[in-house]
Amino acid sequence: MRLARRKFLRLASGAVAAGSYPGSAFSLEYPTRPITLVVPFAAGGATDVLARVLADAMGKSLGQTIIVENVTGAAGTIGVARAARATGDGYTLSIGTLTSHVLTGGLYKLDFDVLTDLTPIAEVAYEPLLICIKNSLPAHNLQELIAWLKANPGKASVGIPGAGSTGNLAGISFQNVTGTTFQFVPYRGDAPAVQDMMAGQIDMMIEPSSNFTAQVLAGTIRAIAVPSKTRLANLPDVPTTDEAGLPGFYASIWFGLWAPKNTPKDVITKLNAAAVAALADDNVKNRLNKLGQEVATRDLQEPAAFAAFQKSEAEKWWPIIKAANIKVE
Repeated sequence: MRLARRKFLRLASGAVAAGSYPGSAFSLEYPTRPITLVVPFAAGGATDVLARVLADAMGKSLGQTIIVENVTGAAGTIGVARAARATGDGYTLSIGTLTSHVLTGGLYKLDFDVLTDLTPIAEVAYEPLLICIKNSLPAHNLQELIAWLKANPGKASVGIPGAGSTGNLAGISFQNVTGTTFQFVPYRGDAPAVQDMMAGQIDMMIEPSSNFTAQVLAGTIRAIAVPSKTRLANLPDVPTTDEAGLPGFYASIWFGLWAPKNTPKDVITKLNAAAVAALADDNVKNRLNKLGQEVATRDLQEPAAFAAFQKSEAEKWWPIIKAANIKVE
């Protein structure tokens, strides 16, 4: 009787320990209920559509429903904070971009740390920016554009969707590496800025390529170069910056998945496996391509590599933000 009781106590204490230890039997059974994926931007945008594509594919792999929850405001920081403060059990995840998960750390005084309060799962996609100009500008390639900007210092107008945006910082970086100067004109989003560039009201934009594809193909604006290592599949005639004479100048908007810090390692492993499987699916790839996005390279789909990349992006962009003294209210 005593032996049986001792055995029971050992088993009971082992169960309690397993339930409280990260990487335990509790997390090995994960997931046992629906998962929430927090999108820090409004429904219908690129991040939201990407989230729903991934939620569907990853949910099937994990055997659970993934519910997309839009938590908007303050350039995505409200939604990211919601995920960062959640319990690290794998049932609340965060999806976002270079802007929401890196740039905001240099632009705002946050009550959480974008680099340490979330655990990277995988980079899932990226979209190169595109350097475009109005048709009447007397430049037909990147070198001619740089020469014209140098001949007209401070005169060119560049549309951006707000201070501290990816396009704003890419434009500042472009000025730094080319020795040019121009004026930034803020808009309420990319769409009205593109309309003004088509009408000749502004000279230039450096924004995510999907904003310009239809207009470039229609001939209403001119694409000069892609700041990427590879050409765009839907605009194959537009050279990369390497090919156009500005080697090493790259700028893209990228998308990733995170979980709250302290999420058990084996839960991260399961989530990563589901994300990798989803990104290998041809249907998912095709849907992302229609959004103007490319699946992340296989190495950056790994948590450690993605974490290192996120940190390197902060080290690249935060000094530019500080040097330019960009203030966001």
